[in-house]
Amino acid sequence: MPSSCRGMCRSVHCSSSSHFARRFVLSAKPRSNNPTSCAAPRRLAWGRRIAILLACGAFLGFSGEKAPAQVPAPAESVEWKQVVMGIVKLNNEPPRSWNMYYSGKRGWLMLRLWKRYLLVGLREEEVYDIDPQSFTLKGETLLWNNPEFPDNPLPTREWNERDIGPMHRIRFRLGKDGHILELQIPLKLNGRPMY
Repeated sequence: MPSSCRGMCRSVHCSSSSHFARRFVLSAKPRSNNPTSCAAPRRLAWGRRIAILLACGAFLGFSGEKAPAQVPAPAESVEWKQVVMGIVKLNNEPPRSWNMYYSGKRGWLMLRLWKRYLLVGLREEEVYDIDPQSFTLKGETLLWNNPEFPDNPLPTREWNERDIGPMHRIRFRLGKDGHILELQIPLKLNGRPMY
């Protein structure tokens, strides 16, 4: 213990079933005027903590309604990297031209089917059609220049997710009687999706 702190703290022993715990409690009158001396942090009472949490919850407006989808924040350009070991199927067959990308925001995938770009929100179970003119391909990365997020998602039905071996499969139907799109992304060793 530093010399400037010797008179500041006192130790208190409390016993509970043959085991002792040592805690440092701030004394009422500090014996040092040194502002850099160490002092034990004051702890809030449980009732006060609960009151603060309830006030924060009321301030944030917790309600039973579904929260709006959280979309990637608009920026000058968003960088999307290519998904390694990803698989895409359209009506149970691989498309002739496709690629899948991920960004720094978890739970969002960008899918390129021919010249069409689809933004897939995995947590919200939503798919958005993005203008292909706003993309620039740079090697294996895709740049989304001046991202403009569409107002309404594409209608999707029959959304289904499950783990199949080392992959996480997302399967859904575009539109009422549209095509069935299947995405497979690799899993981490802990069993969670990698992207």
